[in-house]
Amino acid sequence: MNAPFHILRDGYGRSFEYLRLSLTDVCNFRCAYCLPDGYRKLQGTTSNLCVDEIRRLVTAFAQLGLWKVRLTGGEPSLRTELLEIARTVAAVPGIRTLAMTTNGYRLAERAADYAQAGISALNISVDSLDPARFAAITGHDRLEEILKGIEAARAAGIGTVKLNSVLLRGVNDDELEAFIAFVRAHDLSLRFIEVMRTNDNSAFFERHHTPGAAVAAKLEAMGWLPMLRPSGAGPAIDYAQPNAPGRIGIIAPYGKDFCATCNRLRVSAKGKFHLCLFGEHGIDLRPLLQADSQLDALVARIAKLTGTKPFAHHLHDGISGGTPHLASIGG
Repeated sequence: MNAPFHILRDGYGRSFEYLRLSLTDVCNFRCAYCLPDGYRKLQGTTSNLCVDEIRRLVTAFAQLGLWKVRLTGGEPSLRTELLEIARTVAAVPGIRTLAMTTNGYRLAERAADYAQAGISALNISVDSLDPARFAAITGHDRLEEILKGIEAARAAGIGTVKLNSVLLRGVNDDELEAFIAFVRAHDLSLRFIEVMRTNDNSAFFERHHTPGAAVAAKLEAMGWLPMLRPSGAGPAIDYAQPNAPGRIGIIAPYGKDFCATCNRLRVSAKGKFHLCLFGEHGIDLRPLLQADSQLDALVARIAKLTGTKPFAHHLHDGISGGTPHLASIGG
C-alpha cells in the first residue's frame, strides 16, 4: 500500500482526475438511441467486479491522483450491492467526489440512501418533458416518477443534481425553450448530449443526429453565455444567463477540439480499462484486482496504459471502435 503518488497523464500532457466506473451493462429501459430492443445478455459473459475488486481498482486510481468517480451502467441502481459499493468507493483515501448517472429508477424511494452512502452528485436522464414523448423514447411511461425522484434527491441533500437529455432531431429538438423554463423554475443544470454513432445504431444516427453547435448558437442568440469549466468537470460546455437560475450544458463529441481537454478514463463492469469510449477494445485489469498485495503492480499498469491514450476518437470518420452500444461501457 506504499505506491508513490503520481499525476496520471497521457502522452499529450492531459491529466486524468475522473473515472467513469460501470457497475453493470444491464439496463431496464429501452432507450431508442441505446437499447431499443431492450437488454440482451451475451452468452458466456463473466461476472461483474465484486466489491473488493472495485475497492482495489479505485484505490490504485486514487494513488495516481484521481479524485472523482462516477458510477455508471447500464443502470447502476440495478446492482444489488450498489450502496455497499458506494460506501466503499467514497471511503477510499483521496476520493473527494462520488457521482452516479441513473435513469431515475426508484430514485424517489432511494435518494436518501444514496446520499447516506456517500453519493454527492447525480446525473439523471430526462430525454423529454412530455410524458408521451418520454415513453416513446425510453419505452417506459415513468416521467412523473422520475421528476419526483429529482425532488427527492435534492431534499436528501445531494448537492449536485443534473439532468441529461440526448438531443434527437425530429424527436425532442423542439423542446429547448421548455427545458430552459424547467431548469430556471427548479434552479437545475441540464446537459444536451449529441447522439453518438455506435456499432448498432448507424441508421438511427443518420436520421436523428443534431450538432451541439446548433443548440449553442440558439442559446447564445437568447443571451446565454459560456462558462469556464471547473476542475474535474466532465466534457460539457455550460451556458448561463446573468442573474438567472439554472444552467444549460452541451456535450458535443463531434465538435471541434472535443477531445483536447479529456480528463476521464473508463473501466467496464467486467474490469476492462477503456482509454476512450470509442476505442477498439478494453484492457483487462482483473488479474491485478485479486489481492491487496498487487496494488503496486496495478498502479504501474494503469499509469503505463494511460500514457498510450490516443489523442482523439474517430467518430468523424464513422468509426466507433469496439463500442456496441453506450450501455456496454457506461457512456
